[in-house]
Amino acid sequence: MPKHIPIRTCVACRENRPKREMVRVVRSPEGVVLLDPKGKANGRGAYICRRAECWEKAMKRGSLKHALKIEIESGVLEALRDAAQTAGFEDEEPMNV
Repeated sequence: MPKHIPIRTCVACRENRPKREMVRVVRSPEGVVLLDPKGKANGRGAYICRRAECWEKAMKRGSLKHALKIEIESGVLEALRDAAQTAGFEDEEPMNV
């Protein structure tokens, strides 16, 4: 029997993809917005594709801040986008930017 692969929806393009192909952004209980490479940090999370178009769309439409239910400054969004598009951060702890 094949192993179950969790599927998540991108907040920008609304495409369903395997969880491992997505980037999780989380609003911690303290109200800090950060990347969650392992997908296990406490707080309200939202998933977004690694594609630049999705990040641009999320920044323009405000879909990421709507999903996290918090106001996010554009500088923080840009820092999140830049950090998320770097490869190989799956083994790191949540990244506060």
